[in-house]
Amino acid sequence: QVQLVESGGGLVQAGGSLRLSCLASGRTFSSYAMGWFRQAPGKEREFVGSIDWSGGSTAYGDSVKGRFTISRDNAKNTLYLQMNSLKPEDTAVYYCAASLGWGSRRTNGYPYWGQGTRVTVSS
Repeated sequence: QVQLVESGGGLVQAGGSLRLSCLASGRTFSSYAMGWFRQAPGKEREFVGSIDWSGGSTAYGDSVKGRFTISRDNAKNTLYLQMNSLKPEDTAVYYCAASLGWGSRRTNGYPYWGQGTRVTVSS
């Protein structure tokens, strides 16, 4: 199986940018399709985006499309989430997740999860 550790969260002003990273260890990183989810206080965990095993295909949630970009570096066992034009409503704990299959937007489609990194966007 794979272990995941997110980093890069923090406090940023509205309109700013952050890049989150997710370092994978254990089983071969390139065996997994990857996803980013987020959870704001009092809300359900929300799909942010996903990327296939090679990085050739990506998908995004409607609320982040055009502002966030997912990428991966299989040589570095790392997944990234570049977040631009951040809004206060992007404030949440962000989680990376791994799956042997590609295409799910549901949390139950991902067996493996990191512990999350907090992003706070001030207005």
